[in-house]
Amino acid sequence: MSNHRMLAIGVAATFALAAGAAQAQGTNSNTMSKPSSSSSMNGNSGSQKVSKAEQHFLIEGMQGDMAEVQLGKLAQQKGQSEDVKQFGQMLEQDHSQHLQQAQQEAQQLGINAPQQVNAKQKAVYARMSKLTGPQFDKQFTKHEVQDHKKDIAEYQKQAKSNGPLAQFAQQTVPVLQKHLQAAEAAENKGAMTGSKPAK
Repeated sequence: MSNHRMLAIGVAATFALAAGAAQAQGTNSNTMSKPSSSSSMNGNSGSQKVSKAEQHFLIEGMQGDMAEVQLGKLAQQKGQSEDVKQFGQMLEQDHSQHLQQAQQEAQQLGINAPQQVNAKQKAVYARMSKLTGPQFDKQFTKHEVQDHKKDIAEYQKQAKSNGPLAQFAQQTVPVLQKHLQAAEAAENKGAMTGSKPAK
């Protein structure tokens, strides 16, 4: 009887150890599952509709449109050559239209549209407004060539992204390329003819 009793105690002890191990495993598995659930929550909260980079791109784009409209009007007033005047008119019309489209994009994406140009753009306008005659034409066309090359690169980069502004950027690139060609033509013609005055 004593042997049977010891055997029963031994079996009971084995079950108790097994149950304890299972409980410990269950505790460990529970603690392991918490980080995974919290990480998935973090993933959901981190997925935003528009990134900070895209917000920055669109805001800069709208400021660029406003700056180009202002410079386009200035070119029509102060440009000496007919080419510069016509180019200024193109800038005013195209960038006014593009600004409206950009503002619509901003509204749909919940981005606050800027109300004025940035400090650098203000400085460019102030410098251009002090120039006259061939000097204005030369500096204006030079600025427009450099500015549009930079803009084309930025819009092409955005167009290749999978973000909400990709299509908007893709549609903008041909317009900017048209402006660049017009700016280069006006710059080259001005250098060859000495900015022949408009009639």
